[in-house]
Amino acid sequence: MKFTIYHDSRRGGRKTNQDRVAYCYSRDALLMVVADGMGGHLHGEIAAEIAVKFITDSFQREAAPSLADPYMFLSKALVNAHHAILDYATDRLNDDSPRTTCVACLIQDGKAYWAHTGDSRLYLMRAGEVVSQTRDHSRVQLMIEQGLIDEEQAAQHPARNRIYSCLGGIHLPQIDFSPQTRLCAGDVIVLCTDGFWTPVSGASLATRLSGVNVMEAVPPLMDEAERIGGRLGDNLSLIALTWEEGGPGSASTISTQTMPVDQFATRMDSFAGSRAGSGDAPPSELTEEDIERVVTEIQSAIQKHTG
Repeated sequence: MKFTIYHDSRRGGRKTNQDRVAYCYSRDALLMVVADGMGGHLHGEIAAEIAVKFITDSFQREAAPSLADPYMFLSKALVNAHHAILDYATDRLNDDSPRTTCVACLIQDGKAYWAHTGDSRLYLMRAGEVVSQTRDHSRVQLMIEQGLIDEEQAAQHPARNRIYSCLGGIHLPQIDFSPQTRLCAGDVIVLCTDGFWTPVSGASLATRLSGVNVMEAVPPLMDEAERIGGRLGDNLSLIALTWEEGGPGSASTISTQTMPVDQFATRMDSFAGSRAGSGDAPPSELTEEDIERVVTEIQSAIQKHTG
């Protein structure tokens, strides 16, 4: 495999960042996952942390160095992450379960497979156009499909953040799957939370990421989304990948050709790291002991569904 990949997650105007992003690859397969935690103090980021870590851990167990059935992997990983979140809530919380949206994408044999629940999105872009996009599990999306409002009205609708499917909810999540999609050299895949896609449209994204290096082109887009969001803006996160297989690549292109079959490369921002704070981030209200305890509890919830 040959690809260029960039990821970023920012707090925006919120006190904490409840988004989580990660990617992991073996010699023959690549996983990308983005989750947007929902709920009150602390709980949303715990749900997102469990989802991203569970799915990434599952990939590292099963991609040897590729997956036997990408769709089965995505289905099992998302459903079991849902149950791990519920177990965490049952054991440790007295109120509603923490919840999170999630979008995950697998690439192997030059083909992409993705699944999602909620309103975190995936865009597949080719030659400056969006050729595929996930369908939000949200009330405003239903209103758009019924012809009650248009896309511009939806961006300002007071119910735009209300979704009807997620991981950690009282019902099993609705998980939508993509068709198997053959990738072409130069294709761009973006996974992102609503804090990014609300201010930056898919059409604009496709135009501005066409034929450029995502390592250089995405940071200004994140800056723009954060500026538009303003002091009350949501967390914003994304992973952007350019598929380079068959193309010339660049200095930042990753090639997995020489990786050992049992090796993985992983990038993931941990709960502890996100709580440590950096730059102008406010100090965490949790002590180091609190963080260590939560990390241990998260790992315990994950291990119950590891098999």
